[in-house]
Amino acid sequence: MFTYLLDQTGSITETAGEAAPLAQGFEVAHDLPTGPRYTQRSAAGRIAHWLQAHGVDLMWLDVHPTEQGWQFRLTDAAWHQLTPDFDTLTLKPRLGAQRWTQDLEIVLALLASPVLHTFPSFDELCAHVDVRQNICRAGTATTLAFATESAERPAQFWLYAEDTGFTLKPGAPLIDALTMATQPSVSGELFSFSCYRATEYVLLLGMAQTLQSFNPALLSALEDTWRTQAIASGRFHDTFLTEVGSLAHPLPMQYYVPGDRVWFRNPDEASADVVGFEGSWVVYLGKGQFTDFWRPASVYTLEDKCLEIYFWRHAVAHHANGDAYIDENKVWALMAQLENGSSQSQAQRAQILTQMTRYRDGRGIYADGGCIDATREHPRWLCPGTCTVELPSTRNTPSPATTTVPTGNGVPTHMRPSVSGASALPA
Repeated sequence: MFTYLLDQTGSITETAGEAAPLAQGFEVAHDLPTGPRYTQRSAAGRIAHWLQAHGVDLMWLDVHPTEQGWQFRLTDAAWHQLTPDFDTLTLKPRLGAQRWTQDLEIVLALLASPVLHTFPSFDELCAHVDVRQNICRAGTATTLAFATESAERPAQFWLYAEDTGFTLKPGAPLIDALTMATQPSVSGELFSFSCYRATEYVLLLGMAQTLQSFNPALLSALEDTWRTQAIASGRFHDTFLTEVGSLAHPLPMQYYVPGDRVWFRNPDEASADVVGFEGSWVVYLGKGQFTDFWRPASVYTLEDKCLEIYFWRHAVAHHANGDAYIDENKVWALMAQLENGSSQSQAQRAQILTQMTRYRDGRGIYADGGCIDATREHPRWLCPGTCTVELPSTRNTPSPATTTVPTGNGVPTHMRPSVSGASALPA
């Protein structure tokens, strides 16, 4: 199939009566669009063999010429075998433990994409897979203390000011500063974050590590920027991320690529009013697992996350001053009760998951929707010449004192920062 398609000319067309392919996969643009045909075919072969080096069987590939370059996607047979109904959560068991690797899962999920991704160069494809691997490693190593009204950073790397947020100290490397703030296995301490800010730091660390190899000049500029201002919240999204999908055109519910940032919405209006529990921001790690930043060596499955968010409604409590909070110990106890093996528990679990595994309602609407978002977020292009990251000017920047910090689903809360009060890890 691979060799045959390379010999074809023209652009992709759908012949009369022929069903459209199931996977759209990705397109890689030619470095020289007007180059000789043999040069373009050589580039396609290079990409295919790069995929093969990552573990992809060439028999799984459909390769087609396009006006801009070459499109790579799973054959329909491979799609049915590996990602039926765009379910990438079960890629590891479908591949088998001996064959599975994280980079193989990333490239297969991209090849199975229901939406065509266009990479402006082969280097950009390589950087994209690399940054997703780095994000997954960073997410796996991250453990934090959950907080919505406080924030902490290691004082040897970070400064705080009301008008700039948390910035790098002079001479502090961004990668080291992010690692020390998020990875207690390195720092020996837990620092307080909201889940939204936690995902920003994990994604930023992954991007900075990729920039070391693919675009050191941008890493240097990024560090210079972070010495004068933090890029956070909406500006972080607009500067560094691409969002795929929409409520009108949602991505399949079980389609995730390792390294995606994902939001799960709390569809219960009453418990969603508790600050920090409007929803939950996580990173997809592959193997059907999502980050759990708050419990060491813990991850969520899709079902775990849906059940946890469902039980928030049954765990609303109040502090002595009347402020509401979620008793997470009660949440986990209620989840554990569903695992007792009884037919009643199994029926309750199935009923809850039926309710929660629906696409979420729109902003401000609490009707019949579940907790599944329609979109996924991933880093923008990072390589020289094709980079789409534009760092904001340090002038005329809204101060964090007047810029709100999203938590949960992005509903804002003001945070009281600190650069000295970290929580020591338990012995």
